[in-house]
Amino acid sequence: MTAATHAPIVVLGTGFGALSTVRALRAGGCTDPITMIGPRAELHYLPGTIWIPSGLRTRADLVVPLGNFFQRMNVQHHQASVTGLSDDGRVVHTTAGDVANHALVIASGARFIRKLPGIEHAVVPCEGIDAAERVRDRLRAMDGGTIAIGFGANPHEPSAVRGGPMFEFLFGIERQLRREGRREQCKLVFFNPSPKPGIRLGEKTVAQLLARMQRQGIETHLGHKMLRFEADKVVTEGGEFAADLILFMPGLTGPAWLDQSTLPRSPGGMVAADAQCRVAGFERVYVVGDSGSFPGPDWMPKQAHMADLQAEAAAHNLLAELAGGRGERGFKVELVCIIDAIDQGTLVYRTEQQQIVLPPNRLMHWAKRSFERRYLRHYQ
Repeated sequence: MTAATHAPIVVLGTGFGALSTVRALRAGGCTDPITMIGPRAELHYLPGTIWIPSGLRTRADLVVPLGNFFQRMNVQHHQASVTGLSDDGRVVHTTAGDVANHALVIASGARFIRKLPGIEHAVVPCEGIDAAERVRDRLRAMDGGTIAIGFGANPHEPSAVRGGPMFEFLFGIERQLRREGRREQCKLVFFNPSPKPGIRLGEKTVAQLLARMQRQGIETHLGHKMLRFEADKVVTEGGEFAADLILFMPGLTGPAWLDQSTLPRSPGGMVAADAQCRVAGFERVYVVGDSGSFPGPDWMPKQAHMADLQAEAAAHNLLAELAGGRGERGFKVELVCIIDAIDQGTLVYRTEQQQIVLPPNRLMHWAKRSFERRYLRHYQ
């Protein structure tokens, strides 16, 4: 097959892992042309969507055009969606033609498992800014009722879940309703198939979060497999309950285009990688972020911070390989998050050696906002 264009280094995606890979390559002295493939030349800062329902953030605050970054980094943007790979990863098929490469980094993210019957009745907040705006608009239109908030998992890959943001939507909405004087008119229910939701955050964190729900009058429906959603209810094996608004985060799996490739996959459908972010059996093909499945503890997070750490390792090892060597840099497995609730935040930190969870405080809220400003400055 003849490729329409050729780029020595191709990075799939324009999200956190992809952008961090480009920065790390350039910081490591790479002067080769780099092409990034993605449907838009924008970074959507999804961690900030938790503040859209309350009005603390708007779409304009969270969408960063990447033209200046591409120019500074000497990056060519191929505006398209990936549809598959061939020639052992050397050719990327896209909706705008084929792109050949000498080295490939996969950072195209994951997709949500939307197999639960009736999931169309739920809003998946982390699907993007549009979804967060739907939550905002639905909340504004409510004069009372029940708001159900929960998340699921990938049964074949425990780490392929993103529960942290759902705790933020839960506590953020609770605080918002209280500020607006509407808390007494709205019942909040948190649901999860596990009796210990968010256990990847650590035992101490789960205990603190559940205790906080109890103090704030948030009902829980835990430990029951979900069966389906209906327009006005959540149905589980342990019973059902009414819901006027459902927010639900499904488990994650790999991007759909993997079906049109021969890349090795994990049981959960991610690209299987080693501890150096290499894809086994493929020369000069690496994966970072949510697209990949990596060796390590089952609590390894799917979050931007982890993607950044993996991007640094992948870039270092790829540069070594391009120079004729073999890089052996790994990445630290580290969970760092601030579970925010509009005006206060809870710091959660976990490594293989320790677990730390702090009580909610205003300082952590402002730390999260400060981090957002500093992070986005790289791309403005």
